[in-house]
Amino acid sequence: MQLETPSRSVVPRVAAAAWFAVALVVLAIGFRQAIFLVPTEATMGNVQRIFYYHLPHAILGMVFPYVNCAASLAFLYWRRRDPWKALGADALAVASAEVTVIFVTIGLLTGSLWAKPAWGIWWAWDARTTTYLILWMLYVSYLIARKFSGGNDEGHTLAAVISVFAAIDVPISFMAIRWWRTQHPAPVFGGDGSLDASFYPAVWWNIAGWALWGFLVLGLRYSLERRRQRIQEEAALEAIEASLEITQ
Repeated sequence: MQLETPSRSVVPRVAAAAWFAVALVVLAIGFRQAIFLVPTEATMGNVQRIFYYHLPHAILGMVFPYVNCAASLAFLYWRRRDPWKALGADALAVASAEVTVIFVTIGLLTGSLWAKPAWGIWWAWDARTTTYLILWMLYVSYLIARKFSGGNDEGHTLAAVISVFAAIDVPISFMAIRWWRTQHPAPVFGGDGSLDASFYPAVWWNIAGWALWGFLVLGLRYSLERRRQRIQEEAALEAIEASLEITQ
């Protein structure tokens, strides 16, 4: 029997707990800024406060796909050269894909909640919303491809290819409101819809808080996937050893 050393068992847990605490503090500050301290927007009133939750999730929903894409490309590179490194890259890929689905889903839902009072409709099929919905569909397809592949290499390879297409969709979605005339508001940073400086604290605190939260979930999900891989590998080795003993 092997015992885990304190450096391997205690330090990661302490680091995760500290990260969790910092994330909660930053999110609490962001909540206070968004709900109580930021001035009420002149045109939309209090409904505009949804923006401070929609924007961070919409932005981060375009960040995690590149973590997924990088990990997927690493998986494709290592899968024949170094299977164990490929498994590590695959664990990061699936973790970032799941986090992406969460953030993009929240971005779509909060956007619809904002759109109803702002536009009078829940959804507009303009360039930004449509390409963002396509991003969500690509990552749902990614997870479905992995789910029904039975854990085989072909399914994970197919999912990795899907992640490349998703990464291509991200800049298209990001630039949609600059390239085409859309129902979606203009860029809030450096565009015609630029925010007044008094709104910035709520924006930045919430982006920071949800980024901390997202990367915490990413790290925890990655650790769980690596543990599952190790258990699966150990079970496979035990099965091989048992079959060898039977044949002998």
